[in-house]
Amino acid sequence: MRTIQVVNVRWYNATAWYGVTLAKCLQEAGHDSIVAGLEGTPPLEKARELGLRTIALPFNSASPAKLATLWRGMDRLVRDFRPDVVNCHRGEAFILWALMQKKYGFGLVRTRGDRRLPKNGLVNRWLHCKVADAVIATNGLMTRHFAEVLHVPAPRLHTILGGVDTARFREDKAAREEMRRFYGYGENDIVMGLLGRMDEVKGIKETIEALGIARSLHPEARRIRFLVIGFDSQFKTEDVARWSRENGLGELGEVVTVTGKVSRPEAVLNALDLGMLASLGSEAIARAALEIMATGVPLISSTTGVMPDLIPEAYCFEPGDTQAMAERMVQALAPEWRNELAAYCHARVLEGGLRLEDFLSHTMKVYAPIVQARA
Repeated sequence: MRTIQVVNVRWYNATAWYGVTLAKCLQEAGHDSIVAGLEGTPPLEKARELGLRTIALPFNSASPAKLATLWRGMDRLVRDFRPDVVNCHRGEAFILWALMQKKYGFGLVRTRGDRRLPKNGLVNRWLHCKVADAVIATNGLMTRHFAEVLHVPAPRLHTILGGVDTARFREDKAAREEMRRFYGYGENDIVMGLLGRMDEVKGIKETIEALGIARSLHPEARRIRFLVIGFDSQFKTEDVARWSRENGLGELGEVVTVTGKVSRPEAVLNALDLGMLASLGSEAIARAALEIMATGVPLISSTTGVMPDLIPEAYCFEPGDTQAMAERMVQALAPEWRNELAAYCHARVLEGGLRLEDFLSHTMKVYAPIVQARA
């Protein structure tokens, strides 16, 4: 099978990761794949780093001249590569792929990994209900929206949450000892970690506030240390230091630590006793959550995006609810509570269809009937 993964994203976010990772899985399984995207962007750079073929086209432009260039480039790509399936991971130029499909007859799939729900307009209903051979949603909320609002027929609608490399992200006792020693954690410390870019949506500020509340609720919460596994982005390390002081957690490095860029996130995750996903929005695809869970670390989370598909309600809280976050932290002081949640998280990945091989298998179950029908 020959596929084009259209990943016209300007940064390497979860949507880009989903498309590039899928292309890599397909390529390794013997299915020739090309990643199409925007010139000079991290998704194409990452795809090339992984040994994938790429092509850059001006997908996101509204300029008539560039649209003409785009159409010619798409036409040449399809004629030369002869794809069986084109999978669009963004909406820009999706209508052009729909028109191109009419000309060449390839299978057309729309994967929606965006946190924004699609509008219930005439064009959207036509594209998703009549033109696309399949619509893939990356979380249950998006699936329900497609079914109940856009009325995408059930046979065309699928939910695929993605997958995690369990050979890389796994429990590693040696890495745990190494990383805890490196960051200066002792046996009595309960290390809570948040993995992600330092942007407002990730809820780092709210997590620090909640930790301050937790320390007032239970004296044992003073054992909790907070490790921000990330580097300067929208927020800077100085911002984290200020929030730490404002919430009675001392100077940076006493209770709260920022790692900066790390070369082995899988090793750092092993240092944790508790994972935190405090997102205020987004998480239509939860790459960080899957990596934490695969490592065998118990994860508490807000209820945003895909998280209700991954974590039981008993371990969740509403986005931005610092009181509820604090209460979950206090619950996590009990080793048996953490162990029970860790076992659930690990099993959810290994037995719940969230490995990379499951990601590939679920996608092939969507692609194969389309290719067979069009043949």
